Formats: sequence, structure tokens, C-alpha cells
Amino acid sequence: MSDLKKEATSLHKAATGLRAVGHHTAKPLQEFKAESHDLSALGALGSLLSATEEIREGMTTLAKLTRGLEEEWETEATFVGDVSDAFTLLDILLAAAARAEKG
Repeated sequence: MSDLKKEATSLHKAATGLRAVGHHTAKPLQEFKAESHDLSALGALGSLLSATEEIREGMTTLAKLTRGLEEEWETEATFVGDVSDAFTLLDILLAAAARAEKG
């Protein structure tokens, strides 16, 4: 197996892994968002500190940032997949050129 083919395979696996991140984070993120509306775990401490709204806003911000990361990873996965495809094609073209030179 050529180096380009190995690299293409490695990149393809990386792209597949990046695409799967959203599947693994969807449920925990949904649960996290739901908990931002129920801050009863803070009990009286949250009320005494008047911090519940700030905590809720912070949790909402974290959820948005996580979603943004997932979108960025999906874009990165697309790019890595494209590079993998290019390496595969280049490997095929180089092999064909080598065969043509041999006769």
C-alpha cells in the first residue's frame, strides 16, 4: 500500500470520527440545555446569591458554543474528507503513470 493510500485511509477515518461527534454529544447537550431551566439543585444558595439567571445564561452560552464547535468539526470533516479523496485520486493517477512508463 502506498504512502498516499495510507494517508488517505487515515484521513478518511479522521473525517468519519469528526462527523460522529454530533451524534455523541446530541443527547448530553439536550439534557444540559434542559437543566439550565431547572436550577433547583442550587437550592437556596442560588436564590441567596441571585445567581440563577447568570448561571442559566452561562449554561445557554456553553450550549451555543458546543453547537458551534460541532458545526466547525463538521466543516473540518468535510475538508479532511476532500483531502482524503484527493490523495486517493493522486495515488491512482501516479500508479497509472508508473504502469504507462513500464510499457
